[in-house]
Amino acid sequence: MVADMKIDDAAARLEALGNRTRLQIYRALVRAGHPGMPVGRLQEKLKVPASTLSHHIKTLVSVGLVSQVRESTTLVCHANFEAMRGLVDFLASECCADEVGCKGAQTAA
Repeated sequence: MVADMKIDDAAARLEALGNRTRLQIYRALVRAGHPGMPVGRLQEKLKVPASTLSHHIKTLVSVGLVSQVRESTTLVCHANFEAMRGLVDFLASECCADEVGCKGAQTAA
């Protein structure tokens, strides 16, 4: 929900996505959809060293954009679609709010 997101949370998520490698990781996970992607497959796809990938995934997990689940011996990463939608909604929630007569402006409650 838009009202629930704090500016500090939005800033942290945007900062995490502001790194080229993390943005590539996140986009790959979004493309993978709800099944997610095993870490090994992500490493192959992006051609990122394991230690670097681990570091970047940890950052995305810490801001709530990615989750990890162990499935037997495989670690699978999943994009948090709710967090992504919340961030996009937060960014667009005040579109044209100060513009008089703007059709995209939010109505006062």
